[in-house]
Amino acid sequence: MRIWAALFVLTTICFAAAPAEAAAAGPAPTSPGAPTTLGIDGTRFTLNGRQTFLLGISYYSGLGASEETVRQDLDDLTHRGFNWIRVWATWDSFGRDVSAVDVQGRAREPYLGRLKALVAECDRRGVVVDVTLARGTGPGHIADLALHRHAIETIVLALKDHRNWYVDLANERDVGDARFVSTDELKTLREDVRRLDPRRLVTASTGGHDLTEADIRDALSAVGLDFLSPHRPRTPESPALTAEQTRKTLALMRRLRLAAPIHYQEPFRRGYTRWQPTANDFLADLRGAVEAGAAGWCLHNGSERGAEDGQPRRSFDLSEKRLFEQLDEEERKAAEGVQPIVATPPSPAR
Repeated sequence: MRIWAALFVLTTICFAAAPAEAAAAGPAPTSPGAPTTLGIDGTRFTLNGRQTFLLGISYYSGLGASEETVRQDLDDLTHRGFNWIRVWATWDSFGRDVSAVDVQGRAREPYLGRLKALVAECDRRGVVVDVTLARGTGPGHIADLALHRHAIETIVLALKDHRNWYVDLANERDVGDARFVSTDELKTLREDVRRLDPRRLVTASTGGHDLTEADIRDALSAVGLDFLSPHRPRTPESPALTAEQTRKTLALMRRLRLAAPIHYQEPFRRGYTRWQPTANDFLADLRGAVEAGAAGWCLHNGSERGAEDGQPRRSFDLSEKRLFEQLDEEERKAAEGVQPIVATPPSPAR
């Protein structure tokens, strides 16, 4: 707890930023310690006013990591051109609840303090943070709308001073189980964020399918989300279809006279099904996203579902080992290969 408090204090001091080797992936130049501002320009994200592709990695249980783990992982990430991470504010896995809010939506220490420190540390490094919440029951979830609203208020007010993060209101909100959050409920949550912090960017992810015209209209017009975060199907065919699906989604938005970034915040991963994607699969998926006009992509990772202890747990448990110690050979090869793809001049905004 003391270490994380020290990390938060350090954000008031100016440090030299980690080197960014790919201009297209990295944030706009800032002076050491200067704030990082995430924005939107049509179908693109911007960092400090410059169109920027968000190149990220799953860091789900980041609030359970030590200060040293976070520092080293962020060093590794920024050195390879990554400029955003996805962290969950509601996360319980392998017997470790590292949620920043409790099941009532109230502040839960030391983890809310760790979330503040992590966002602040990323702010000074020019890194964007996805702060995700999930509907459900038990630790690491929010059970109903009233509690969900309380949790959103707790998170938004705690992080309000930083402009380098956005909120995923509800992970895979359209899946028909405990994760489900209705359109009306999402609209209420979106209005809450707008009231608390009018400039805060907001999304809500969908799970396991490509977006239809109704999905897009629902998200952007009915709810008022700022960008789309579809979780595409996880099949061996998926990487080859990402470019085509991206173009289809952009075309559907044009038909509806809408424009918003398409953010692939949770694609396929290793350890999920019998299909074990290779580095080439990850890089093909990223290449398709970049070339077709998507605005962001994530090197998703998690635990081994078929292993009794889930090892390697990767981003799902960072309490004992840091992320880059847990990535396997194929994931490390993918991490080494992303920068040249994102450095390619992006397609014109659609």
